[in-house]
Amino acid sequence: MATKFIVPLQKLIKDLNLEVLYLPEDASHISISTPEVNRPGLQLSGFFDYFGSQRIQILGKSEFAFLEQFSQEERINRLNTYFAYQPPVVMITRNIEVEDWFIQLATEHKVAILRTEDGTSEFMAALIAELNVELAPRVTRHGVLVEVYGEGILLMGESGVGKSETAIELVKRGHRLIADDAVEIRRVSNKTVVGSSPENIRHFMELRGVGIINARRLFGIGAVKMTEKINMIVQLEQWDATKVYDRMGMTDEYMDLLDVRVPALTIPVKPGRNLAIIIEVAAMNNRQKRMGYNAAQDLLEKLGMVEPDGESVTSTSDWSGF
Repeated sequence: MATKFIVPLQKLIKDLNLEVLYLPEDASHISISTPEVNRPGLQLSGFFDYFGSQRIQILGKSEFAFLEQFSQEERINRLNTYFAYQPPVVMITRNIEVEDWFIQLATEHKVAILRTEDGTSEFMAALIAELNVELAPRVTRHGVLVEVYGEGILLMGESGVGKSETAIELVKRGHRLIADDAVEIRRVSNKTVVGSSPENIRHFMELRGVGIINARRLFGIGAVKMTEKINMIVQLEQWDATKVYDRMGMTDEYMDLLDVRVPALTIPVKPGRNLAIIIEVAAMNNRQKRMGYNAAQDLLEKLGMVEPDGESVTSTSDWSGF
């Protein structure tokens, strides 16, 4: 069974700068469990089939204009029926003023009422983005996450293979560290995963023979970052002389992170290889591929070994003379 995550209402109040009109209890004890929101136009008209009462409810100018066409008694009846479903919170946009009876109904049914000065569409976009991050499916993986030329690179491999040392070299070359040792990965959309560090170990790194260091204190605030989209996975492994490593890069490889396919490379490690420079080149090459250019494809076309559509003319398996 998939783990279900929650976000306390207090965090939304702080992050979105919301005004509190009424809270039935401390906001840290009110939990939001779904990233979906609802504008209750149908519910205010009396249709409650398929009503997602567990969602955050948003009342804007249109909803209040709809209620204004009724007498106060009818407005109270409609809102009383609506509040009886006890949604966790109702958010009012555009700083719309509400009357005392509105707050009294919310108090009777223990429904939190918050308000923002933002327009309804603008606020909904910000709220959904916040909820998608806070409630995203997540997993923690052993590895190091760095930003290289704007590309999020997740370094993975066995303990001691050199992930942290490579990250330090990249930071010294002007790139940024996001997480070391433990990377918390969240799927924020069907095509995007982002990584961050657990708060209690953020910016700390372990270097064998040196010990624990704080990258932010050593290299400055510009050397670290809170979160980054994962654009590529680099698997570091000890060089195996019996293994054949990809020399052309014609075949794209992927790894699944929370059901999202992420481009992946396997880079063998041995003395004399400058991993930081290799990863810099891999990051730039990955960006070129996403922009539609594949250097291996271009070279083989110039040598007449593949057609422009990618079909092989001759075998590219033996590159001993290249």
